[in-house]
Amino acid sequence: MTQRVTIKPSGHAFTVNDGETVLEAALRESFGIAYGCRNGACGTCKGKILDGAVDYGKYQEYALSDAEKRAGYALFCQARPLTELVIECREIGAIKDIQIKRLPVRVQKMERAAPDVMILHLKLPANERLQFLAGQYIDLMLTRDIRRSFSIANAPHDDTLLQLHLRNYGGPFSQHVFGKMKERDILRFEGPLGTFFLREECEKPVILLASGTGFAPIKAMIEHAQHTGMSRPMTFYWGGRVRADLYMNGLAEKWQRENVLRYVPVLSEASLSDHWTGRTGFVHRAVMEDFPDLSGYQVYACGTPVMVEAAHKDFTSRCGLPEEEFFSDSFTPSVPEAEKA
Repeated sequence: MTQRVTIKPSGHAFTVNDGETVLEAALRESFGIAYGCRNGACGTCKGKILDGAVDYGKYQEYALSDAEKRAGYALFCQARPLTELVIECREIGAIKDIQIKRLPVRVQKMERAAPDVMILHLKLPANERLQFLAGQYIDLMLTRDIRRSFSIANAPHDDTLLQLHLRNYGGPFSQHVFGKMKERDILRFEGPLGTFFLREECEKPVILLASGTGFAPIKAMIEHAQHTGMSRPMTFYWGGRVRADLYMNGLAEKWQRENVLRYVPVLSEASLSDHWTGRTGFVHRAVMEDFPDLSGYQVYACGTPVMVEAAHKDFTSRCGLPEEEFFSDSFTPSVPEAEKA
């Protein structure tokens, strides 16, 4: 049977059909609940159940602790109502009018940016354009039940081709991309998805933080900010193990030369062959060294779960960053295990 869900404090209400999660129903009815991975791993869609009961579904324990469940919290990308619900969560108005599409794309170009990083340039059908926000992602639909999520690396104004950055994790899809995929192959995707995007209404200076291919959505944000003439100061920190992990370092250096932003590359395991003279250690620690007080900033972080989680914890607890000013996209595995860019 269907169940009614009411969102507080807005009072918005929608109906959840049998088998749907709270998030699926909200998106179907054009209510933008904050979300990221959609598979119970990142915690972005976490909200509080004020009244009613849910089936919590499958999720990663670190995304929703037992203590949080006892306090009334759930992951709305997994939770299915058992009764009518009243919930409290963050709503994102900017995505309300963006249509989620399912489309075919042709692999227009494949570019090896590093030994383990491939850049795909995907061409949409001639009569189609994809409206999206800089920082959002798409799901490549490999089979009916298997998807892989990849951030869009180009800015919305530059939408002739969709650009994706793929790291070779050794899984079946990675092996296909790096071993069998060829230009002119046809793929299918669903998107745009996610609520990781630049909040343009804010005037606070911006800290952008990426590890590895977490650079992709950050690149889209920077290019969008440059295109729109955004005047807010931006500082970009990009972390990798070795120099090859900073696979578009030249572009980031170009942004700095053009006074688009300040760029700080950081390596955690630089080898002698890297001849590295820059910053070393954990990339989020470099931010803390340079900005011990983040109370007046917004932070956008994307990359490995360990980096995103450490940045969130340390920035909010030790540097005074307001909880609501930390935005992230964690490249988390799904439940069960899967790849994300």
